[in-house]
Amino acid sequence: MDKAAIVGVAQTRYERRKKDQIFADMVFDVTRAALDDAGLTINDIDSVVTCSNDFYDGRTISGMAVGDAAGGMDKNISTVSGDGTFGAFYGLMRVLSGYKATIVVAHYKGSEGDVKITTNGMFDPIFHRFLGIEAISAAALQANAYMNLYGLTEEQFAEVSVKNHGNALNNPYAQLAMKITVADVMNSKKIADPLKLFDCCPISDGAAAIIIAGEEIAARSKKKPVWIKGVAHCCESYLLGDRDLAKPVALSEAARKAYAMAGIKNPLREIDVAEILEAFSYMEPLWLEGLGFCKPGEGATLIGKGVTGMGGRLPVNPSGGALSANPILVAGLARLIEATLQVRGEAGARQVDKVNTALAQGFNGPCGQSHCVWIIGGKK
Repeated sequence: MDKAAIVGVAQTRYERRKKDQIFADMVFDVTRAALDDAGLTINDIDSVVTCSNDFYDGRTISGMAVGDAAGGMDKNISTVSGDGTFGAFYGLMRVLSGYKATIVVAHYKGSEGDVKITTNGMFDPIFHRFLGIEAISAAALQANAYMNLYGLTEEQFAEVSVKNHGNALNNPYAQLAMKITVADVMNSKKIADPLKLFDCCPISDGAAAIIIAGEEIAARSKKKPVWIKGVAHCCESYLLGDRDLAKPVALSEAARKAYAMAGIKNPLREIDVAEILEAFSYMEPLWLEGLGFCKPGEGATLIGKGVTGMGGRLPVNPSGGALSANPILVAGLARLIEATLQVRGEAGARQVDKVNTALAQGFNGPCGQSHCVWIIGGKK
């Protein structure tokens, strides 16, 4: 395919509540910052993609409320109602179809709603919504299924929280950066068995933006272009009862296609760093298995051996991941931004040595119903 690159990135600091900013304020800030990062002006952009959701924003046609702040005036603009990795996928498609450059912007203010009420809306409206199931209780079902199939323990999941909150101490954008122990996680408040407070992501406010460009714009961008090597997404059944929650089928298929496009044969050897969307601690080992970094049931062992630590063979979530800040819709785009900074060598104290190839992943829907996987690198 034609070559396309990420040439500009920006994100806000993620916080529990941004009381002095509305959606458009945050979007304007990251739009301007991404343009500055790329050394471009809004006149260099001919396509805009916003990521928003009417349930989360509390208004219909929510994308229209931020279109002007994202620089959409007199431009082709569209909205993706889903995670930022999927919005970026759409932005890439636009560039490959002839646009010179697309800016992709995502925003979320969890402080202005009730996550349990809004995520209840993603379930079947005839039967399941009335059971009260929402994102957290659904995740607890998946965690239990995963534990029971492979004989995993809550302490193994707690190691993810310890690692990622610790990594967040090096990330100025992170919301929850702290040094904790497995005992701290185990003693934290039970939310939905087996998930405890420190197993769960926080409620977050924030926004992020990236600019994807073709070779013409990339050649004159201020920062080193980060080239898109492979990307794919896949979706499985809507109803939880129709899926084996302990086997991330959609993620495995998306990863297989992205690796094939990027020429990746052995992901554990060929990928230098991974940023994955783990809204709950158990998701990181489960997603590692789906991404093919290890065999099914061995994700927790990979983490326990230190392979995914900052000094390990495959550092995972050096930014602190979604456990340290999870603005829904924005979180996946943040993973792609963090992976981009790693390839550039601009990740500051969270920088991993010698990053040539990075992976970013995001998901939509309950228990990872659909996944999007990105492979990016510094060479064209």
